Amino acid sequence: MKTVYTSDKHHAANLMSRLKVIITLVLMMLFIMSALSCKRRTMTDKLARLETDSLSDGFKPNPQKVAEQEVRNLEIGGKAADFNLPDVTGRYYQLRDFDDAAVLVVIFTCNHCPTAQAYEDRIIQFTNDYRDKGVSVVAIMPNSAYSLLLEECGYSDLDDTYESMVIRASDKKFNFPYLYDGDDGAASIKYGPTATPHAFVFNKNRELAYSGRLDASEKPGTANADDLRASVDAVISGRPVPNPVNKAFGCSVKWGWKTDWTDKVNSDWNNRPVLLEKISINEISELIANRSQKLRLINVWATWCGPCVIEYPELVNIHRMYADRNFEFISLSADKPESFEKVLEFLKSRHSAVQNYIFGTGDTYGLIEAIDPGWKGALPYSILTEPGGKVVYSVQGTVDILALKKAIVDHPLIGRYY
Repeated sequence: MKTVYTSDKHHAANLMSRLKVIITLVLMMLFIMSALSCKRRTMTDKLARLETDSLSDGFKPNPQKVAEQEVRNLEIGGKAADFNLPDVTGRYYQLRDFDDAAVLVVIFTCNHCPTAQAYEDRIIQFTNDYRDKGVSVVAIMPNSAYSLLLEECGYSDLDDTYESMVIRASDKKFNFPYLYDGDDGAASIKYGPTATPHAFVFNKNRELAYSGRLDASEKPGTANADDLRASVDAVISGRPVPNPVNKAFGCSVKWGWKTDWTDKVNSDWNNRPVLLEKISINEISELIANRSQKLRLINVWATWCGPCVIEYPELVNIHRMYADRNFEFISLSADKPESFEKVLEFLKSRHSAVQNYIFGTGDTYGLIEAIDPGWKGALPYSILTEPGGKVVYSVQGTVDILALKKAIVDHPLIGRYY
């Protein structure tokens, strides 16, 4: 039988005790490290959420009417003016955010202008092609909402508000910051763009090397921002830009003091006569057949229909946007004939200076079949037909106004470019 000495027992007991202490300490350290890691992740998530919230909710546009002032094009050799403007996520950009770029391209553009839209893909491609060459691109929207008419938006589904910028940047997947200067245009005035789009190219010292058009051919697919590329290539290689100043063709900048014409046109519209006519089943069938050369939007509504009344002003605005194109809006009230005066009063209150009709009989189901046999009868009902009567868009219930505008402007009869 093996003998175990007392000293060996004590030594073994001490080792076991120390081992337990070490294991306990290790477990405690692991627990503490895990807790700290979770806390760091939680804090990181919170900061990320706060940053996202601040980007999406931190900026609220506030367009202002401003006093008229002289606007002069920045001259070649002039210094780039500083700015502090929000992009479509709400993040603010300053000139110093582009300090690492050997060349900075500042392009003044907007949402509504057909010329600006014609160059969007070229700007995106240019940004991709020159990103690895030390070139940064930033776009600035200089227009005031006060100075832009609905009638000027006939080549777009959007106006030039900040909210529309967010939509356009998302639709086109802009790969450059798109900054808003529509509150007062103060930053844009320092550069002096004459039209949208207007490009300014700055060297490393932020001295202006080129000002003007991107290229000489507006129609998409006919050029590739050749003037812009030539000027940037020259700056990169340290050569003088061959033609440092070119005219910029496009839509004039809508400065915040250009409101007189806007006020006049809006006033003239509001003072147009509003008429109402009765219409028969056969005449409705003719409207649907659309023997015109235009896209025709027909909205069936009633004064007693809440959603109809709410959406109606937007439909009048759509008419104003596209009426100078191959488009017309026709309003058709489903109220009873004896409500003629009530319908006319409503139309006048909404400045509905369009073709306004009221169904002349009480045959509601005859009206439904004449408009669209597929219509189940709920109001409002909107139907968009092209020449020949083909239905290209129809909605029972309130329409998605943006989707409707897209359906109109992207139709071959309308289009976004000249």
